[in-house]
Amino acid sequence: QVQLVESGGGLVQAGGSLRLSCAASGSLSSINILGWYRQAPGKQRELVASITNGGTTNYAESVKGRFTISRDNAKNTVYLEMNGLKVDDTAIYFCNVRQGPWFANNYWGQGTQVTVSS
Repeated sequence: QVQLVESGGGLVQAGGSLRLSCAASGSLSSINILGWYRQAPGKQRELVASITNGGTTNYAESVKGRFTISRDNAKNTVYLEMNGLKVDDTAIYFCNVRQGPWFANNYWGQGTQVTVSS
């Protein structure tokens, strides 16, 4: 099992910045994909950004150029730097890790609320 604990959410005005952190513990494989997802009220959970253990990143089109995902493998921690926040970025942000054969094993954090006011 893998445990994920997110932190860093909060309330910010449009145009502002936040930095999310997610610390992983437990049976974390050295080969994995760490990611951030979000879910807004009434909407499906969607991928925001992901990063492989090798550093390859992937971003949703809506956040490209504004958000940056990074990881510290020594600390088993993934970060999401969010700049130029928009009201539409308001959601619960979830940390995720995928590992194992075909990266089929999924683990989720409890989520952290990000609210962007106009």
